[in-house]
Amino acid sequence: MDTSENGYRRRRRRRTHSAEFKAQVVAACRQPGMSMAAVALEHRLNANLLRRWVVAEERARKPALIEARTVAQAPSTAANATFVPVEVASPGAVTSQKIVIEVRRGPLVVKVSWPVEAAAACSSWLSELLR
Repeated sequence: MDTSENGYRRRRRRRTHSAEFKAQVVAACRQPGMSMAAVALEHRLNANLLRRWVVAEERARKPALIEARTVAQAPSTAANATFVPVEVASPGAVTSQKIVIEVRRGPLVVKVSWPVEAAAACSSWLSELLR
């Protein structure tokens, strides 16, 4: 508690930070090898506050999720029909088909190739990953 010279209590004021400062500190956290705790100490911030800023910035960067309607629910009109190109192999060509899954989390990208023959195992692995 902070007191003045005459014994009365002074109210502590919260510091306010500009959007530019917050963006600068969050960008510093994104540098390879930097920990949030180190950045917080360097800028005289609470690490929990900095974590809140980072999470808020990540949420702001994500595009708004659009609810996908199933084909059965969507009316078949030319307005909502979209063309999806599909590669078709020639009947004589032998191709090794794979399931390719790409997971992105911040700057980290993990790409997994899985044989189509083991689709059930891929499904189990993916459900465990997304828990």
